[in-house]
Amino acid sequence: MNKKTGIGAAAALLIIVGICLLAYLGGRRVRPQTAQTDAGTEGIRIGFTLDSLILERWQRDRDVFVSAAQELGADVNIQNANGDMQEQIAQIDYFIEKQMDVIVVVQVASDEDQIGLRAALGRAKRAGIPVVAYDRLVLNGGVDYYVSFDNEAVGRLMGEHMREHLEEEGEILQICGPLSDYNVPQVMEGFAAAIEGSGIEVMETGYAEEWLGETGFTVAGDYLERHGTVAGIMCGNDSIAGNAIRALSERRLAGEVCVVGQDADLDACQRIVEGTQCMTVYKPVEALARRAAELAVALAEGEEVQAAETMNDGTYDVPYERMEPTAVTKDNMDEVITGKYHEESDIYLNVR
Repeated sequence: MNKKTGIGAAAALLIIVGICLLAYLGGRRVRPQTAQTDAGTEGIRIGFTLDSLILERWQRDRDVFVSAAQELGADVNIQNANGDMQEQIAQIDYFIEKQMDVIVVVQVASDEDQIGLRAALGRAKRAGIPVVAYDRLVLNGGVDYYVSFDNEAVGRLMGEHMREHLEEEGEILQICGPLSDYNVPQVMEGFAAAIEGSGIEVMETGYAEEWLGETGFTVAGDYLERHGTVAGIMCGNDSIAGNAIRALSERRLAGEVCVVGQDADLDACQRIVEGTQCMTVYKPVEALARRAAELAVALAEGEEVQAAETMNDGTYDVPYERMEPTAVTKDNMDEVITGKYHEESDIYLNVR
């Protein structure tokens, strides 16, 4: 065999091996790790399963959490359940199989029975893996820590603003998130407490299952079709609010009705300065995500993390850390949001 023939045979062998390897990998289900640090397998590994990434807010939570965890020397494996409870359970089991040091869960907001989710969290506990409930408490889940916002305060801020704007009276519509999200009843309680004793009356309440924003358009449109107008609409988040305002716009009522929401999404801030949405509740997700990353790393390192409060999940008193929200209107937009959460050029895009 001459030298050229030997080189050609070796090249052909490498090609064949490569094809076989690709075929093998193509037949396997490989879950991507969307964020890793240079620490490799030696560092802390965090598994983070999110309900969904459809809303702007959750994308920001993800990005800040990953950045903060990396600064602390941890690897983060992000999984998106796409609103599917069974997929979230499978992701938790995957984290257990991969022996993650800690698991962070944004529970899927679904009416599906949570027995399977609680069982998965039980398997994590038996495997010695701490679990942090992020933003949403898992009922009867027995998680190790819960970090969220003061959800009753979110509702209270909405109610206080509507009470002031409507000068103590008016018939209003509620379009809330799904009751399967533990935060929703708390927001509703805070709102009800804020308008108690006034002449504001909630005429109807709708629920956006799985937080589908389009529900705002459907419920508001149906109500307006039957009643002609409404004094105010309390919306579970800014996506629902945007869709409710779309229904108002079709009837030339946008700007005439007091619409409130939460999350301080960019399009909501734009609507506020334009005058079609009255207010939103800003929740400092950067602070929440950074604190959750710190807690996850501390738990992974076996530290005893102290909490000033607890929240009962139905079975256990879970250590709870809460953060305070802020009401945002046209009057304090620049003070609270501009240059800190959204850029001025983006907020005022349509009015300057």
